[in-house]
Amino acid sequence: MNEYDSNRIYDLAKQIDYKKTDNHKEADCYVINTCHIREKATEKVYHDVGRIKKVFRNKKKPIVVIVGCVAQAEGEILLKEEKYIDVILGPQSYHQFNESILRIEKKSKKINYTDFEVVEKFDTLNLIKNSSSKVSSFLTIQEGCDKFCKFCVVPYTRGSEFSRSTSELLNEAKDLESNRAKEITLLGQNVNAYNHNGEKLSDLIINISKLSGIKRIRYTTSHPIDFTDDLIKAHSSCHKLMPLIHLPVQSGSNKILKSMNRKHTVEDYLELINKLKKANPLIKFSSDFIIGYPGETDYDFDLTLKLLREVEFINSYSFVFSARPGTPAAKFKKIEASVAKYRLMQFQRIAEDIKLKYKKSLINKNTTVLFENKMKNKKDEYFGRDEFSNPIIVRAKHNLEGKIRKIKIISGNQNTLFGEIIEQDETQEFAA
Repeated sequence: MNEYDSNRIYDLAKQIDYKKTDNHKEADCYVINTCHIREKATEKVYHDVGRIKKVFRNKKKPIVVIVGCVAQAEGEILLKEEKYIDVILGPQSYHQFNESILRIEKKSKKINYTDFEVVEKFDTLNLIKNSSSKVSSFLTIQEGCDKFCKFCVVPYTRGSEFSRSTSELLNEAKDLESNRAKEITLLGQNVNAYNHNGEKLSDLIINISKLSGIKRIRYTTSHPIDFTDDLIKAHSSCHKLMPLIHLPVQSGSNKILKSMNRKHTVEDYLELINKLKKANPLIKFSSDFIIGYPGETDYDFDLTLKLLREVEFINSYSFVFSARPGTPAAKFKKIEASVAKYRLMQFQRIAEDIKLKYKKSLINKNTTVLFENKMKNKKDEYFGRDEFSNPIIVRAKHNLEGKIRKIKIISGNQNTLFGEIIEQDETQEFAA
């Protein structure tokens, strides 16, 4: 979502004659887009601003803008502690970007916009064409979350759930299609909670699938309790909807899930996975895990390992619990750091073994790849992803960007697979 937001901020900046530059030492304006999910997010902002200050020590000071969730959560502190910062913009205030820059150019006072003005934000962005020209592009359809998991800062930095209208999303999807996008990933903090005037995520997926230029559709991130039957059915009926679902579970212990306020049990989660597999037997899953959550015992951790082995997630994103200021879990008694780190090492070792076993099972198998770009500094090598988002590199004499090809996987490791094209004909691309 931050990549999507950054692209849209750039679309705004073009309206006041700002252009991207690769020569950062000559920039007139720096925009630092931040995330507040992980530990030391604020320290990273100070570090990045410090690097800018060094570059411009003997030059005219550039405008420095901090945007995103750290700006929302700690904007006043940032302005007070770091005088080099000119503008603070929360995630729902990006539509104020141009006005803020113009005011700073006129030597205005420092600016802090952190109101939740999500409707006004998207009303402004809808007037400006999305200029992203990537083969695989992002489209934010929903922001905010009403679930209030006790560890999560999103409700406090992104606000309550808000869904954009299907008409504006289809218009933006058409813009992306005209810009050469072949794949669209629908984004939301709680994407499957999307609901605008009764139109659900499944309806939006079906409508976007009717665009002939869009060959693949993905969405992230989902909450288990918002997975409705119509969305499950879409995985059976819509061939453009890719069979990889990112479905965060966070823990394999019902006790910990209750403490987190996740509103589902392990049994609920496994039942949902079984329903999805019945709808489409090809479906694979990735997930998020918090290790060492307050109150987690060895038994609770063993239950998480049990779930990991049972589902066999092809990707697992795991982190030691990091208390976010302002969240209820920040007040909970933490377990010993050494215990949490040891458990994380155990978890990641097993997760990597599962992932490697899966990758090895793909060797000598055929798959279908959408190629996104030519590899930098690599002659005749192209990067793409298969239906399950596995990174794949092949060598080809002709341009593969934006093409869908069947390939045979010939080798690989935990991170990347390598293949050879087995079908060259343009007609082998998926039909709309």
